[in-house]
Amino acid sequence: MPTATNGSVSLYYDRQGSGDSVVFVPEAGLGGWQWGWQHAAVAGPCEAVVWDLRGTGRSDAPPGPYTMETLADDLEAVLAECEIRNAHVVGCGLGGAVALAAARTSGRVETLTLFGTAARGDAYDLDPLFAPPADREALRDSLAAGLSEDFRAAQPDVCDGIVDWRADGDATREGWDAQVAALEGFDATDWLVEVTQPTLVCHGTGDDLVPPDAGRDLARGLPRGEFVALDGAGHLAFVERSRTVNDRLLGFLEAHGDE
Repeated sequence: MPTATNGSVSLYYDRQGSGDSVVFVPEAGLGGWQWGWQHAAVAGPCEAVVWDLRGTGRSDAPPGPYTMETLADDLEAVLAECEIRNAHVVGCGLGGAVALAAARTSGRVETLTLFGTAARGDAYDLDPLFAPPADREALRDSLAAGLSEDFRAAQPDVCDGIVDWRADGDATREGWDAQVAALEGFDATDWLVEVTQPTLVCHGTGDDLVPPDAGRDLARGLPRGEFVALDGAGHLAFVERSRTVNDRLLGFLEAHGDE
């Protein structure tokens, strides 16, 4: 099982494909399943790296709370272990905030693609997305927090699969709480100007966990930020609008590769 190490903490990752490296940073508590739709599109023309935050899945779960600095250091450890010097980093929610923090301090981050991400921790209301991995009914109910009603009605089989994946790889309450604690006091507004990497900010207009206006403000505050609204999609817009997102992502990577 491939792992990176930050201090005494082991961090599981999966690495497939070749070419430019695209590294996915997950939402709080969610396993690598969430990036399956993008992984399939990216792992051909690029190298795709998906990893579990500390507290989730096959990564270690030391006692929390965790800090944003610690989670950004974990990302740096994964990049170093994979010997990635230039990474296109993709993140959602907490993972987007981690990607922002890493881009400010790491020389390894080449571009950012952020979903459901805000510059301030008080803009996030992620708790409705949590459900105990052992409670399948709660897992299914909590999908309403991340996916639109239209998607859930039209794609029941996909939702069944997501429940299976969540039961197998999501974080416990302790891991979730430890991760979400990193958003307390998080405020990037004063240092967004330091994040000079090209950044694609995508936001579902039906996101109930992070307001779309917060994503729009984030893009405005970044020197090279571009905002894309995904009409009607929820917080996990990259699942609902996977074809559109994949086309956007691959076009963005092609435009900004090897800058």
